Amino acid sequence: MKLLSTIMDTVKKNGMLIALIGVIILFQILLLVNGKGVLLNPANVSNIISQNAYVVILATGMLLCILTGGNIDLSVGAVVCVIGAVAGTLICNMGVNIYVAIAISLFLGIAIGAWQAFWIAYVRIPPFIVTLAGFLYWRGVGLLILNGLTISPFPDNYLKLFTSFLPASKAALLTPEEAAMVKLVTMIVGLVICLIFIVYQITDRATKKKKGYDTDSFAAMIARMVIISAVVIYAAWLLGQHKGIPVVLVILAVIVLGYSYFTAKTVPGRHFYALGGNEKAARLSGINTQRVMFFAYTNMGFLAAVAGLVVAGRFNSANPAAGNLYELDAIGACFIGGASAYGGTGTVGGAVIGAAFMGVLNNGMSYLGLDANWQKTVKGLVVLFAVVFDVLSKENRKK
Repeated sequence: MKLLSTIMDTVKKNGMLIALIGVIILFQILLLVNGKGVLLNPANVSNIISQNAYVVILATGMLLCILTGGNIDLSVGAVVCVIGAVAGTLICNMGVNIYVAIAISLFLGIAIGAWQAFWIAYVRIPPFIVTLAGFLYWRGVGLLILNGLTISPFPDNYLKLFTSFLPASKAALLTPEEAAMVKLVTMIVGLVICLIFIVYQITDRATKKKKGYDTDSFAAMIARMVIISAVVIYAAWLLGQHKGIPVVLVILAVIVLGYSYFTAKTVPGRHFYALGGNEKAARLSGINTQRVMFFAYTNMGFLAAVAGLVVAGRFNSANPAAGNLYELDAIGACFIGGASAYGGTGTVGGAVIGAAFMGVLNNGMSYLGLDANWQKTVKGLVVLFAVVFDVLSKENRKK
């Protein structure tokens, strides 16, 4: 009975990660049966990371908005378009230094986020209305800047910031010596990440027990460490077989780790959960709820700008269609990753797993040759069932 309880606890705590692994296995089987290759080949894994980098970035920011009470930002895709248009105009048309152009683009993203955050936090206009308006007029601004045309190509020194690989700095074919070095470095990085994760898990559990907090069972912790470490090592091995670690993955790691620490370990970060749990109680306890809401949407503008720069680098262009419906991918990733539709619940790690789930779903269905309309149908149903699961779980806990 104790073993069964431990297994059930492990499944409950790592449900989405197990579901992600299950979906990967399912697509592997379907592709093999249909004779269409292997989903997790080295080049495709690297491609999945590059294709879905924007989802992870936007989902990280969207999570903070959702935590404040189930609020969302519908304008992020349009902001991605505007930032790409500005960066393309500055770098390609005007010859501005890429670092100056990046700084201007990030500042513009913050300004856009602050503009929307003001109306939401201080004028108390519902976020849905403000960001729906932004969805329309920021897309219009992007189209005006581009004049309906695509700007390309971006210079090589810009592309290296978002499309190159480590330790190899170029995308050309590698010599046998370079390939061996890439494999070695990538595996070392994977092992170091696993070691850091294991040490963190052990010390974090010890700290919580010392303070009298509830903790997972020791067996559940071991199971989580084994599952995540195996995933990391396997991913590192696959990347090592290709060209190494994509630079964009390093950018994602910095964002995810930074925001994970912010939301889980800092007082301002915990204010988001308090606001989403009960706004009136949070205000009475001394939390400046307006400031929290203002930060959430200003930060969303900043991360949308980062995503805009990454997308421009990946496509090597700024085009009018950039960012189309990106907000739905970000929202879906958060809900699939366990964020509550009512706010106050969710983690950055969960949003990342949700983004990975969406990425594997997109890539797997594309490999199978599934019609684009069916792909949208499946994605929509997945998001619906994720929210239904959250609502039913909340009701069961109340009972």
